[in-house]
Amino acid sequence: MLKEKVEKALNKQIELELFSSQLYLSMASWAEKNGYNGSADFLYIHSDEEREHMLKLFRFVNDRGGHAIVPEVKQPKLEYDSINAVFEEILEHEKMITSEINNLVGVCYEEKDFTTVNFLQWYVEEQVEEESLFSNILDKLNLLGGDKARFYMFDNEMGNLSATSTDSEDAE
Repeated sequence: MLKEKVEKALNKQIELELFSSQLYLSMASWAEKNGYNGSADFLYIHSDEEREHMLKLFRFVNDRGGHAIVPEVKQPKLEYDSINAVFEEILEHEKMITSEINNLVGVCYEEKDFTTVNFLQWYVEEQVEEESLFSNILDKLNLLGGDKARFYMFDNEMGNLSATSTDSEDAE
């Protein structure tokens, strides 16, 4: 049975994961509208992954005797100045999510809820991967220096990354 403080903190994380999904969906739409189809595909897939993260938390709360709450959907930003700005915002967002996951784990330790601490280790590891992924993408973007031909190659690479990600999921 979940303690009230842990349940409340998990429901807050559910809200953050749903917002992450919506944010990446909005970014995918912007990218697609602006000709970054490979990046759009990558962001659409990432939006789905964030929704899966939310559902994993949702089911955990209910399985542990709590009540997972469907959060209100907040409108994410709709316009960006550049593809660089999109990925810069993603990295900052993922850093915030990492901080929130760490706070959530802290609440679980305070409440001596080691079952939830164990469950959340997947999220801790996932955040290390997310920050590394988006940091590497930004490094690549920064190497381009505004060259449009290189942006085209970058976007193709993002599309290939999407195809690889989809193939990996199909194999599982």
